[in-house]
Amino acid sequence: MSPVSGPTTRLATAPARPTATPPAGTERATPARPRDVLSSRPLRAVLAAATKSAAVAALLLLWELAPRLALVDRTFLPPFSEVARAWWDLAADGRLATHAQASLVRSFSGFGLAVVVAVPLGLLIGWYRPVADLLGPLLEVFRNTAALALLPVFVLLLGIGETSKISIVLYACTWPILLNTISAVGNVDPTLVRLARSMDLSAPRLFQKVILPASVPTIFTGIRLAGAVSILVLVAAEMIGAKAGLGYLINASQYNFAIPEMYAGIITISAIGVLFNQLLVAVERRLSSWRVPAAR
Repeated sequence: MSPVSGPTTRLATAPARPTATPPAGTERATPARPRDVLSSRPLRAVLAAATKSAAVAALLLLWELAPRLALVDRTFLPPFSEVARAWWDLAADGRLATHAQASLVRSFSGFGLAVVVAVPLGLLIGWYRPVADLLGPLLEVFRNTAALALLPVFVLLLGIGETSKISIVLYACTWPILLNTISAVGNVDPTLVRLARSMDLSAPRLFQKVILPASVPTIFTGIRLAGAVSILVLVAAEMIGAKAGLGYLINASQYNFAIPEMYAGIITISAIGVLFNQLLVAVERRLSSWRVPAAR
C-alpha cells in the first residue's frame, strides 16, 4: 500500500520589511560611551597629571599633618605650610634668588665643562681600541674615587673660592658622561656597522651617520645622571668656605636653627633638579626624534 499523501504545506518566507530612513537632519546622535569619554585627549592629559602628582600631594599632606598631630617633633620637622611661608619670605627679600644664582652658575659651569670634555673623550676611547688600552687603567683608578673624598684636596690645591667648587663639580660630572659614552660606542649594533662598511663609507662618515646617532640615547643617560650629580656635589662643596649658594643657605640655617629656611633651601634644590632633568629630557627627544617610540 502506498502511504497516504496529505495536502502539501508550503512555507512562505515573509519578505523583509524595508528600514525606514529618517529624513535628512533628523539623525539621532549616538550617545558617547564611557570608554569614548575616557579616551578623549584632554581627559587623558588631566588623568595623567593627576596620577603623576598624587604621590607628591600625599607626601606634602603627610608632611603637614605629621607635625600637627605630634607624630614627629615639629621643632625639627615643621609643617609644610611653615616651610612654604619661609620660602616665600626668602624669595620676597631676594635672598633666595641670590643663593640660587650663585649655585646655578657654579653647577652649570662645572656641568658644561664636563660635557665638553667627557663626550669627545668618551667617543675617542670607545672608537679607538689603542686609546682605550692606554687610558683604561687610569680610568679605573679615578672612577672608583668618590668626588666628595677629594673635596679637601681640591680646596687645598685651588683654595676655597669659585675655582675649587667648579672643579669638584667638573670632576664629579665627568664620570657618568664619560663611562656612558664609552659604553654607547661599544654597544652599537655590529650589523649596522657592517652594513655601513659594505656601502664603502669612510671612517668619518661611518662615525657621523651610524655611531653618533646610535649612541645618543645612552650618552644622554649619562648626561642626565651628571645633571643630578652636579647639584648634589655642589651643595656639599658650598658648605665649606662659601658665602653664598643654596648649600651655604642650608648650612647657615641649620647653625642658626632656622629650620623652616633650611627645608626651604632643600625644596629649592629639589625643584631645580627636576626642572634641569626635564630640560635634558626635552633636548634628548629633540636629538633622538628619528627613533621609533616603543609601543605601550
